[in-house]
Amino acid sequence: MTDSLHLTREYSDNALLQQLVGPHNAHLARLEQRLDVTMHAHGNTITIEGAKDHVDTAAAALDRLYGRLASGARIDVGDIDSAARFAPEEDDGQDLTIRTRKRHISPRSPMQASYLRALNDFELVFALGPAGTGKTYIAVAKAVAMKLAGTVDRIVLSRPAVEAGERLGFLPGDMREKVDPYLRPLYDALHEMLPGDQVTKLMLSGEIEVAPLAFMRGRTLSNAFIILDEAQNTTTMQMKMALTRMGENSRMVVTGDLSQVDLPRGTMSGLQDALETLHGVDGVGRIAFSARDVVRHDLVTRIVEAYDRRDAARKREEQR
Repeated sequence: MTDSLHLTREYSDNALLQQLVGPHNAHLARLEQRLDVTMHAHGNTITIEGAKDHVDTAAAALDRLYGRLASGARIDVGDIDSAARFAPEEDDGQDLTIRTRKRHISPRSPMQASYLRALNDFELVFALGPAGTGKTYIAVAKAVAMKLAGTVDRIVLSRPAVEAGERLGFLPGDMREKVDPYLRPLYDALHEMLPGDQVTKLMLSGEIEVAPLAFMRGRTLSNAFIILDEAQNTTTMQMKMALTRMGENSRMVVTGDLSQVDLPRGTMSGLQDALETLHGVDGVGRIAFSARDVVRHDLVTRIVEAYDRRDAARKREEQR
């Protein structure tokens, strides 16, 4: 039987401590459930009891969450769960928090931390992996932060609409009404970072542009932060066109999931082609998320892993 360990953590800021424990100690209760420990808050201290490995993980999780609060960010259930999963892993102490008008975004996993470092270090970043890993959300947050800081003059958010061929004619309405449903995730992310009236004002002035990929043809985008989302559904020609839109003082993030390609069978994804073509090119960063990095509901992680196992089994069958 593993010996029980008793550990005490002390935190100096009472206001932050109240946020850390949560309403009616809900955050501590969730950590207890996830990590199989017992926690008690009293005054400025939290005591942790349980098996040594579990207690060490719980202490690291509390420290990480308190540090997030100290940076001005808020914490929610997703942050609690992520801290429980990733707290024992290395943290170099670098402040990677993105600060926008409505939210402060900090990495919830080691891979998200690597992503944020890549966004700081590279002019072009490819972010690959399944839904729920924060690829697009973090890119939009970084774009908004750079716009607010005056580092770039505008933000351009783009997706291939519907499919690589971008055949929108069958949809009702004018062009805006046709493409809006496919760009909605980008609008949603913007509204998470900025007040609604500011989003509207910046879009009317052209300082934020949300448009289908086809609208980028023939343009040079200088002093801009460009995000190409769902890039697995670009053709090779579309991807080359998008990548060559970058002008002076521009950044670009290309996101996609190569397991979710909707192109016709036999058509190579422009994202896959770009990754192969640009391998080793200076100034290009690449981040590959996996199912383990999903920071949504636990069930989403298990769903992604189940599909990954299914796809791997099919590939083995095809190779026989």
